[in-house]
Amino acid sequence: MNHRNSTIALVALMSALSVILALFFIIPLPLTKGYVNLLEVGIYTSAMLFGRKTAGFVGGISGALLDLISGYPQWLLASAIIHGLQGVIAGNARTQSRPLLRGFSLAAASAVMIIGYFIASYVLYGAAAAWASLIGNLFQNLIGLVIAVPLAAILTKRLTSKRSVSHD
Repeated sequence: MNHRNSTIALVALMSALSVILALFFIIPLPLTKGYVNLLEVGIYTSAMLFGRKTAGFVGGISGALLDLISGYPQWLLASAIIHGLQGVIAGNARTQSRPLLRGFSLAAASAVMIIGYFIASYVLYGAAAAWASLIGNLFQNLIGLVIAVPLAAILTKRLTSKRSVSHD
């Protein structure tokens, strides 16, 4: 399989795994007409394993697909943009050698997601919904990081193949 096909297959696989994981854990938030899920686990794991480009595509594709499948199509465009940017920014963690800088990349990605959904909630449903979205999105990112950071460390150690997909 050539490099381009390998990259496409990797993005498709990680996107599908991210959506499946997120579908196992959905908590509806009536005020925001949205929900809390585990999508960040897939995005942050992709970011730490494969870098910016792959994580950006995984974030955008999986965020949009999850909204479409789970009955929240009004969020599809916002999710594609927000989670795509989140993945790109989180992907910087892969190239950082110092833990503090890796943590900063992941925190910045979380902030982009939280602020992005605050703005989208405000546009779609007003100020009350935007403010209500903050706690759920903060929780979603914290849980995602708590699971993804050790998961990525374990997977990094277990990946033994020298022929990995090129990332950025």
